[in-house]
Amino acid sequence: MRLQVPGYELLTQGSSLNYSFSGTGVNVSAALARLGHEGSLITRLPDNSVGDAAASFLRKLGILPHFLHRGGKYLGMYFLENGFGVRPGRVTYTNRQESSFNTAPPDAYDYEAIAGRIDVVHFCGISLAMNDGVRAHMKALARAVKARGGTVVFDCNYRPAHWGEGGYALAKPHYEEMLQLSDIVMMNEQDAIHTLGMPTSQAERREQLVELIPAVARSFDLAAVAGTHRQINGDNTHSLQGYLYKDGTFSFSDKLTFAVYDRIGAGDAYTSGIVHGELERFAPGRTVNFAAAAAMLAHTVVGDTPMSSERDIVRAMTDAAGDVER
Repeated sequence: MRLQVPGYELLTQGSSLNYSFSGTGVNVSAALARLGHEGSLITRLPDNSVGDAAASFLRKLGILPHFLHRGGKYLGMYFLENGFGVRPGRVTYTNRQESSFNTAPPDAYDYEAIAGRIDVVHFCGISLAMNDGVRAHMKALARAVKARGGTVVFDCNYRPAHWGEGGYALAKPHYEEMLQLSDIVMMNEQDAIHTLGMPTSQAERREQLVELIPAVARSFDLAAVAGTHRQINGDNTHSLQGYLYKDGTFSFSDKLTFAVYDRIGAGDAYTSGIVHGELERFAPGRTVNFAAAAAMLAHTVVGDTPMSSERDIVRAMTDAAGDVER
């Protein structure tokens, strides 16, 4: 559950909060549903009115309920304070470890049955950070999907607040195991350097990326690796460039500069664009430009969840913003 202070207020200033339901899994499955695919969320919701509200919200996003389980009492929450100018946005997590998802028992999910009904499964490093129970569910489901010839997507999404002190060392073996099970991975050179502990002789980020990502792809036999570089400009705009490494070759998107209304969830929009491009067998250059445009549009919509259609994204790839469409 996302609890947001209005506008650019701080929690210490605000007297009201707007709530919605989100998370990487919600964002990716909903975005892919809007792009014409069937999207489902594999999760466990509390068996109370908060769980009912979350399930209703997911239905409105077009997420199929096939793999929604009920049990436990709590839903993880985070509080969002929007940044402005030199003040960064701030996310404060609460009650994550006690959530229904994080306390799901070992027999909560039928891995084989789920794997038999899906073509692609997406996992996130935020879930990987939760606890050993969640990690066991993730790895078992990934193995089941791989065994049936499905595609495993893993977004590294390292969050220091979840791993805690000494987090990189704690995370490394779990990341390596997930990478061994993956086909498409979302990461950049910072993940390779810090989480995987890979050395580099380069000083600039672009050169580090070009040096390290091919080594990661070879080490873990990955079909594709993708990610973004972001720059925050002095006029409160952001610049973003995406990359896709596939078949031994890098493809880079155009560098996009845009105003930001809501930043949270834009990385999930980019991931969804990459997955969509791969499923539709776009050429790598088209895939990475499609994904970058999807991420750009996600910055213009309130809330975590990307809301753009394929037509919206294709238009953003070619047209400048204009007047009201009539």
